[in-house]
Amino acid sequence: MSKSQQPIAIYYEHPHWFLPLFAELERRGTPFVKINAAQHHFDPSQLNGEGSYSLVFNRMSPSAYRRGHGQGIFYTLYYLDHLEQRGKRIINGQKAFRYETSKALQLSLLESLRLPYPKSRVINNPADAVAASQGLRFPIVVKPNIGGSGAGVAKFDTRQQLEEGANAGKLDLGLDTTALVQEFIPARGNHIVRVEVVGCKFLYGIKVHLTGETFDLCPADICRTTGGQDLARAACPVDAPKTGLRVEGYTPPDDIIHAVERIMQEARIEVGGVEYIIDDRDGQLYFYDINALSNFVADGPKVVGFDPFVRLVDFLEKEAA
Repeated sequence: MSKSQQPIAIYYEHPHWFLPLFAELERRGTPFVKINAAQHHFDPSQLNGEGSYSLVFNRMSPSAYRRGHGQGIFYTLYYLDHLEQRGKRIINGQKAFRYETSKALQLSLLESLRLPYPKSRVINNPADAVAASQGLRFPIVVKPNIGGSGAGVAKFDTRQQLEEGANAGKLDLGLDTTALVQEFIPARGNHIVRVEVVGCKFLYGIKVHLTGETFDLCPADICRTTGGQDLARAACPVDAPKTGLRVEGYTPPDDIIHAVERIMQEARIEVGGVEYIIDDRDGQLYFYDINALSNFVADGPKVVGFDPFVRLVDFLEKEAA
């Protein structure tokens, strides 16, 4: 079997998000195998079945712990490192996944690139939250370092509220007992922008119009365009809760696109997304989230004018060959 005929391995955990990817691979007749990240083992002395794959595409999610699969998160780092040491081609490998699973590392990366991000402190004990908030502008949010779909994020309007929350044990520092204490940014126009890349290059952008104070902005879960059209959410179960969020296609200015591509190249995130927000108080732009697990917007042709999964499989096939 030539390398071009070897199957592409999709290493994933979420049961619904990647159905459109599988469907596009099947439509083309592209050989692929599914690897269940939630129950997996490997032999450090060899590649086992991985030797027969043209490449491995890492689709593990940091929010897996919300679905009872938290054991796969740190394990994935070890597995990816094992494969990379043996020369296996990985898309979104160990370095990318380290950024995916650490908001603290994301901010250090933005700082190194001299790109703007909300003022933040990193803590490893809830008792430090109040002291860490000194010099920050309230409201603030406390975000677990290992997040995913807005899990565990809490907002506090005053320092007293934060102190009461810390004393009452209401701060969630997540799986690695690390969290950000970060300025909350009120969104100008009540929206954020998410920019997606494939091959570290700009693919499309969307504006996500917010409702209330949700921190779960999964693009695949958004159910309506700004014009009120329902979106076909093929990546999600039919009974997924309607978020009420609305979305529209949007192409950011060139300097923003170039900044996003720099972020992804440095993080070695070949397929992913970056989110940014404009502060309604002073017009300052802030990058605030770097995602190696990119859930493309629901019903791409209706929102951005094409099917992102077609472009993604084009990329996978090129890399596999």
